[in-house]
Amino acid sequence: MAEKTKDIIADLMDGFKSLQEESPEYFAAFQKFLGEAEKEGVLSVKVKELISVALGITSQCTFCIAVHVKKAADAGATKQELIETGMVAGLMGGGPAVCYLKYLFDAIDQLGIE
Repeated sequence: MAEKTKDIIADLMDGFKSLQEESPEYFAAFQKFLGEAEKEGVLSVKVKELISVALGITSQCTFCIAVHVKKAADAGATKQELIETGMVAGLMGGGPAVCYLKYLFDAIDQLGIE
């Protein structure tokens, strides 16, 4: 991977900063929506983040994979849980999703997730 996971996350945050500056109302609405979707509920934050990792893989979004792998780990997800999440994403997303598992493994390694 040419970029490091932490650099990918920083680039995403830079993009969000620009969005906030250019369209504060839109960004505030997005942040509210994000907060509602990701908060603890019947599904734990960890489970929601693992779902987001799988969706990031099937959507082929390196930003999504990087940020949600970190957030999943912060919520207590283990390396094996992340790998199994990636395997399900590969099953559901086919060959292109399997190719994006590279970014999952990079994030796990670069963030030191065990």
